[in-house]
Amino acid sequence: MANVFSSAWFYWAVGIAFGLPLGLVALTEWQHALQRKQGALLRPVTILRNYLLPLIALLLLMLEANQIPPHATSVRVVATLAAFVVLVLMLSGINAALFQSAPDGSWRKRMPSIFLDVLRFVLIAVGVAMIFAYIWGANVKGLFTALGITSIVVGLTLQNSVGQIISGLLMLFEQPFKLGDWIETPQAKGRVVEVNWRATHLETGTGLQITPNSVLASASFTNLSRPEGQHTCEVDVVFAHDDPPDRVCDMLTRAAAELPQCDPDRAPKTVPIGGMEYRTKIPLKSPAEDGKAKATFRRWIWYAARREGLHLDETDDEFSTPERVSESFNKVVGPVLKLRRDEHEDLVEHARIERYGDGERMQRAGEVPSGMMFVLSGTVQMNAHLEDGSQVMAWTQDEGSFLGQSTLTRQPVLGSAYAVGEVAVVYLPRDTVADLVQRNPLLLQELGRTIEERREHVLRAVDQATDVDID
Repeated sequence: MANVFSSAWFYWAVGIAFGLPLGLVALTEWQHALQRKQGALLRPVTILRNYLLPLIALLLLMLEANQIPPHATSVRVVATLAAFVVLVLMLSGINAALFQSAPDGSWRKRMPSIFLDVLRFVLIAVGVAMIFAYIWGANVKGLFTALGITSIVVGLTLQNSVGQIISGLLMLFEQPFKLGDWIETPQAKGRVVEVNWRATHLETGTGLQITPNSVLASASFTNLSRPEGQHTCEVDVVFAHDDPPDRVCDMLTRAAAELPQCDPDRAPKTVPIGGMEYRTKIPLKSPAEDGKAKATFRRWIWYAARREGLHLDETDDEFSTPERVSESFNKVVGPVLKLRRDEHEDLVEHARIERYGDGERMQRAGEVPSGMMFVLSGTVQMNAHLEDGSQVMAWTQDEGSFLGQSTLTRQPVLGSAYAVGEVAVVYLPRDTVADLVQRNPLLLQELGRTIEERREHVLRAVDQATDVDID
């Protein structure tokens, strides 16, 4: 018994028997703490707990407790596994300490992945060479010499290709764009969806444009996403010489401000650029909305220009003819207002037919309508405004209905009206409608009831939306 206590292997065995569980418990607690905090060192600690600590305990048990010679194959195998795990732990620790925890905008965050891959390859090659040299006694000097000579020969042979790759990698290190940015190159315009050591992949409207990094490094390109929140698109249009420039600029600016893609924190602007051309700068929330914003803007100004009596592309609007207005009165206005023949003929002279494009705002909440509109075709959606600025649909109006009746009481409307598809309306100015209702008190009472009913509809829609949000 005395020989057992005096033997060195006994203390090593006892130390490993108690030290291994205690080390596992300590590392487990550290691992759980890192999991709760989403720490960058979670993976290195996991490798240390699950692999390295048990292997070191096994190696010490073989060498010190069992007294197995170091040159034995079993010892060398375990030592090789432990050294390999140390190498993996070192790579994981460097990555976590230097790059995963790097602050945004630092050089560590901008480091291209290809550089990290090369660094990992060099460390792995050196580590494996040291494992074979010190554990297995292999001669690796000749191997490194051969690799050095081969690298020089390959570098001289492929110096042009390697130069392009290096220039592309240096461009990536500068990181003039990141995934999700929109860039415009001489070849294409699109969103960056992938960047690797050879090329940048752009998602365009016609497919995937693959541009070599060396091309981007040697040419100029535009990052449309930087600075953030400053992207604008420009639309050039032509009007007739007789159209007043101020009216044209005002109409184009108002149409641009109504676009759903327009940045609400910045205002669009329109300026004449000479001749009959005008340029509208539309601030957008994102470069991704550039094409859609331009298409919607051009569609809306086609309708807005005709309503304003302006001549987009020097074209006259011959849609609202007296014959068509008279026919529309017989169809929708006469039955709603219960017009007599003499009233019909008098009102036709002051009315006109207007058209709105899909999604256009026909009536803005908080404004007093300048007249009444009778829906000739299409559907109008009435929206109520909530306190947070959002909107909720209150009801829809189809052919034969009307809106803008609060023009008689000079009250601002509570909701906004939007065209669903193309909508054609018969427009009557306020003075014309006022003269009509003065001669017809019953019509005034009926319009008054309609105003109150629609006001209740708007308030009810707001209350219902508020109740849903609370629930």
